[in-house]
Amino acid sequence: MANILIAGGGIGGLAAALGIAGRGHRVTVLERRDSFTELGAGIQLGPNAFHALDLLGVGSPVRARAVYIDELRFMDGTTGERVASMPLTGDYRTRFGNPYAVVQRSDLYEPLLESCRAHPLIELRGNSQVVSYERGAQGSAEVTAVLATGERLTGAALIGADGIRSAVRRQMVGDGDPRVSGHTIYRSVIPMDQVAEELRWNTVTLWAGPKWHFVHYPIGGGAYLNLAATRDDDAQEVVVGRPAEREHVLNEFPELGETARRLLELGRDWKSWVLCDRDPVDVWTDGRVALLGDAAHPMLQYAAQGACQALEDAVVIAQLLDDRSEDDIVQRLEKYSATRRERTAEIQLVAREMGRRLYHPAGPDAVERNAMLSGLSTEDMHDKVAWLHGERLA
Repeated sequence: MANILIAGGGIGGLAAALGIAGRGHRVTVLERRDSFTELGAGIQLGPNAFHALDLLGVGSPVRARAVYIDELRFMDGTTGERVASMPLTGDYRTRFGNPYAVVQRSDLYEPLLESCRAHPLIELRGNSQVVSYERGAQGSAEVTAVLATGERLTGAALIGADGIRSAVRRQMVGDGDPRVSGHTIYRSVIPMDQVAEELRWNTVTLWAGPKWHFVHYPIGGGAYLNLAATRDDDAQEVVVGRPAEREHVLNEFPELGETARRLLELGRDWKSWVLCDRDPVDVWTDGRVALLGDAAHPMLQYAAQGACQALEDAVVIAQLLDDRSEDDIVQRLEKYSATRRERTAEIQLVAREMGRRLYHPAGPDAVERNAMLSGLSTEDMHDKVAWLHGERLA
């Protein structure tokens, strides 16, 4: 039985802890904040996420909190035209073996947290920010996590699940600050009873316009509507959760058509973020240290796969640490990296392209995009997402 250290108590860190402890190892999760909480609004979960959650043993409680979406709907945000819709019931669920759903971030996080708290092999430690690590001497079976307090904790492996600004990645990869995308996203969550009956769609709806797009979908068991409006404004400053005046948000989307405008005007208490990601890298391991989730492959939201890929990471790394032995941990972590790098790198790059080619084109490029999407059959659309949504880990 090895003692595995995990830096970061977010979705990826808790999922990894649950998976690894399920293989018989002791796990210590080191979280920088005082308490284990997860901020944020809505998350989209594809069938691949539910498959991973089932393997981690928390599929049922997440399903109980989820809203099962009927379709992904792509709209022209200026004309109001419905360009394309991808059904997510019937043939979709049969083909991919699980539903497509949306949840509040806490509806995914809390079942993971509750399961970790109940597991006898998992210790959750707050106020324990990992700032660096120390490899043991050559041939050593240990690695040391150095905390901001100066405390040192030793284990058989360290998993860096400490997010897009990961201290573990900074030491391992040394690739500086995250890449600023130049896109600002404004988010608001409103009670569903404030939404007109005819606009309470059980869909993830995206309105695309010139250098902007607007997404909305129900969360909280249908009690709330999640609003997220993104502007390609060449922003260069990193912004995280800054309050935004309602009038400012409305003024950022003057071309928005009538129906989408009605929904945007419902938003209150807006907050803004400037979206960031990183370039894919080949180095995810350093001896007994490995990266996971946003520390390994931070991606823009446009493919709706960030949380899904962290869950896949957690399943794979747990499967490779598949017994209580401490032997060959370095090789097992290297195999994890080799197994996951290509898929996540492709998703990182596809997410960037989706923002440029699908969501934000203008003029003739938008006309061409609409023609391409409207020409796809339901089967065509399911084929296009099969590589993302159809991943089923053994």
